[in-house]
Amino acid sequence: MTRVNRAGGASVRGEGSVPSIRDVARAAGVSHMTVSRVLNAHPNVSAATRERVEAVIAELRFRPSRTARALAHGASRVIGVVEATGGRYYGPASTIAAIEDAARAEGFSVMIAAIDEGSTGSGAAAVEHLLDQGAAGLILVGPGATASGEVTDAAAGVPLVVMHAAEGAGSSSAEQVEGGRVAARHLLELGHRTMAQLAGPAGWVEAEARARGFAAELAEAGVTLAAQVEGDWTAASGFAAGRELLAVGGFTAVFCANDQMALGMLHAARVAGIAVPAELSVIGFDDMPEAAHYAPALTTLRQDFGELGRRAIATLLAQLGRGAAPGPVSAPKLIVRESAARAPRG
Repeated sequence: MTRVNRAGGASVRGEGSVPSIRDVARAAGVSHMTVSRVLNAHPNVSAATRERVEAVIAELRFRPSRTARALAHGASRVIGVVEATGGRYYGPASTIAAIEDAARAEGFSVMIAAIDEGSTGSGAAAVEHLLDQGAAGLILVGPGATASGEVTDAAAGVPLVVMHAAEGAGSSSAEQVEGGRVAARHLLELGHRTMAQLAGPAGWVEAEARARGFAAELAEAGVTLAAQVEGDWTAASGFAAGRELLAVGGFTAVFCANDQMALGMLHAARVAGIAVPAELSVIGFDDMPEAAHYAPALTTLRQDFGELGRRAIATLLAQLGRGAAPGPVSAPKLIVRESAARAPRG
């Protein structure tokens, strides 16, 4: 694996820097794949386009790198991963590790570009860098709305898989909505009728999907969500949001969008003198290794990150014409431990 430093703003070739295949494509008004076809003397390029690209190549004094030549010949064995979390969260970090394992099994190496979700142009710069390094295709992990839009636009015409995308053939999802439904169903089966939700941050597809699934299952059972607050995936935000929820009260169970926030929720309950699960049931999401060692041990939804990684690579390879697209990924599995119990009487 090669890791690239966090990309800042939009990338512009500076004076005296070495031109890239993307610089040629931009100047010629074509895709980088068209430039590759010209370099490879591919017959399916019009004479006018070929002439324009060759003129730009001469003007910029472009010399194809080894990776650019490999891409031109369809021989690139590099997959680019754009990640928008900085490796801070268990779910995205586990997904990337699984992608690396799956790529290695298929004979590919992985190059990672970390981007800043709050920096305009960061996603586009990361895409450009990975393509300049010869990435045959791209996978976006941990996307918020801004990063996802930037990366998708910048990667137009390039094979792309967006993990947990809301829709589209290039998406790879862990059935996040169904995971939220499973959490709600379990609490309903335990007799809970007043429930709250500690959701993930707005703009994150998986956070919104989990919240939507949880609320939908409750609504279908005739139960109204008592309260909802958002955290930022961290235990600290779970603690702060948990204290906010508990100050309002009026519920006997809470669904947390990930295990780290659930840990913060358990801490908030302990500080407030509320016994879990006797007075309050808590469910998390992900089943990170520490979840079994929380006090009490956390009931949660387990994602199969290995399957996610294999599916992402298979989806990308299918776009590259190297295999069939995979079937649907399985829904997260309920792991019953000690933090959720029957609703208290009265």
